[in-house]
Amino acid sequence: MSFAVSTSSFAGAKVALRKQQNVQKKQSTMVRAAAVSGEVPRRAVFGVLDMAKRNVMNLLLVGALGLPGTTLLGGFAYYFVPPSAGGGGAGQAAKDAAGNDIKQATWLKNHLPGDYTLSQGLKGDATYLMVDAGGKIRDFGINAVCTHLGCVVPWNKAENKFKCPCHGSQYNADGMVIRGPAPLSLALAHLTIDASDTVIFSPWTETDFRTGLAPWWK
Repeated sequence: MSFAVSTSSFAGAKVALRKQQNVQKKQSTMVRAAAVSGEVPRRAVFGVLDMAKRNVMNLLLVGALGLPGTTLLGGFAYYFVPPSAGGGGAGQAAKDAAGNDIKQATWLKNHLPGDYTLSQGLKGDATYLMVDAGGKIRDFGINAVCTHLGCVVPWNKAENKFKCPCHGSQYNADGMVIRGPAPLSLALAHLTIDASDTVIFSPWTETDFRTGLAPWWK
């Protein structure tokens, strides 16, 4: 699956972003501040990340990664597709860049220890599958959507952390925020392997092991 991104559409995305930022920046700041202080449920944080803004930010990320405006994009760009309308209340199979269910054995043949690679997770959000030092898929996935303004955050292998190219937010190897402006850590999802060797994501509803707090995305 691939998408053609033209130079003109890239420029148009920048204009759209500026307009949206002026209208939504104040609302975003207020909602996030209230969520962090406990004044509103933390799940309301993503209420300000409307689909239009997320699409614009993701398109800008393509440019930030240095991809030519006229290049036919596949792979990483696949995960810029808007999340599906399907719910994430139950477990669902992780999908690869081609939209196929991910099988553990096949995945591990092509992904070495220390690998962080995007898959399609709950609600269609880009979610990292990680291979530990022992060559096993870790038992949780990290949602790649930045908690600041919704960019898909790349993994920086050289620095062993996630670095958002949009506004500089950083997260450690477990997705815990270590530098703003992002106010919260990246969301988590449980990961299991079913009887058919398919990788399954399911909602993380208990305490966030990184912070010792209830998950803000619950």
